[in-house]
Amino acid sequence: MSLALSQEAQDLLFREARTANTFTDEPVTQEQIRAIYDLVKYGPTSMNIQPLRLVLVRSPRARERLVAHMSEGNKAKTGSAPLVAILAADEDYHEFLPKTFPHVPGARDRHAANPARHEVAAFNAALQTGYFILGVRAAGLAAGPMTGLDAEAVAKEFFPEGGKRVLAVVNIGKPGPDAWKNRLPRLDYDEVVAEV
Repeated sequence: MSLALSQEAQDLLFREARTANTFTDEPVTQEQIRAIYDLVKYGPTSMNIQPLRLVLVRSPRARERLVAHMSEGNKAKTGSAPLVAILAADEDYHEFLPKTFPHVPGARDRHAANPARHEVAAFNAALQTGYFILGVRAAGLAAGPMTGLDAEAVAKEFFPEGGKRVLAVVNIGKPGPDAWKNRLPRLDYDEVVAEV
């Protein structure tokens, strides 16, 4: 293989990793999540804008509030995972540009006036969502990312100040019994890649 990553690491992150549907009750610690974030924050985004925002749902009351807005097939999974993260795009990411992109004076004001700002935030936060899922896997945990939810209701419930677009909910923990469904087929190289 012509990859620098070890076979074991490739399997952990990609080949053997699956979306978990059940979890044990082993807790996911704040230290684990901080280590995951401290790794994945280095994933590339356009102009280093970093629009991803996370809300970690730990308390039973917050869990009830979230589960109420999940699709029927996702309620039990979200209700029983040791930790759930709500991932959202901050449409006001430009406020942080003086810190994350300091060498371009005026970048904040240009982005604030950009009519495509919401799409820029959503695309880059989606990239960061992928990095986050890989980070969860790198920590030896399983991720159960889901988009089956009422995203507007979750945004109102957990981001009442506005300006956040909920992209996904990710259940996190050690996989439980019957955690995996059969792996679905993937497209082959020749079906996806063209050279010009």
